[in-house]
Amino acid sequence: MEQRKKIHPHKFTLWVGIGSILMMFAGLTSAYIVKRNQANWITFELPLAFWYSTAAIVLSSITLFLAGRSFKEREMQKYRSLMTATIILGVLFIVLQVIGFKQLWSIGITLQKNVSFSFLYVIVGLHAAHVIGGIIALLVLFAKAFSNKTRNYTTVPVEVTSTYWHFVDALWIYLLFFLIMIR
Repeated sequence: MEQRKKIHPHKFTLWVGIGSILMMFAGLTSAYIVKRNQANWITFELPLAFWYSTAAIVLSSITLFLAGRSFKEREMQKYRSLMTATIILGVLFIVLQVIGFKQLWSIGITLQKNVSFSFLYVIVGLHAAHVIGGIIALLVLFAKAFSNKTRNYTTVPVEVTSTYWHFVDALWIYLLFFLIMIR
């Protein structure tokens, strides 16, 4: 009798969560498309800092991919170094996003001015919140990587965190191009 391969419960839960997040952003971007046809809609350029933040999050996905491979090969020193780089790049993404919003704020693109600006803050702010959640998960893996505690060697936490991180990376790329193309 052939045994069916089962998905780990944590991975299943992650995919359900990703589905929910996708539906939320699909709703927000759909509402953005509908609202942009209003007479008072204002178009604006995204700050250069958003492009730099994109480079940071893409690089962080690469370092996390390499960290996962190092973990599976039990190269723990390399894993620790790559996890450190991933966390630094993730934090850099958030810092660059804050810089971008400060630039927008300084030229008058604020929450109170126009619904088009409010959509930007809500969409990008919610994405940033999900990135912060990912950074927290990365910090947990980081702490475990440097712990002296004896434990079972399982790749599930690394795989779950990596999947989530790559998801928020891809989501940001979608949102950036959405905000550029649908103005």
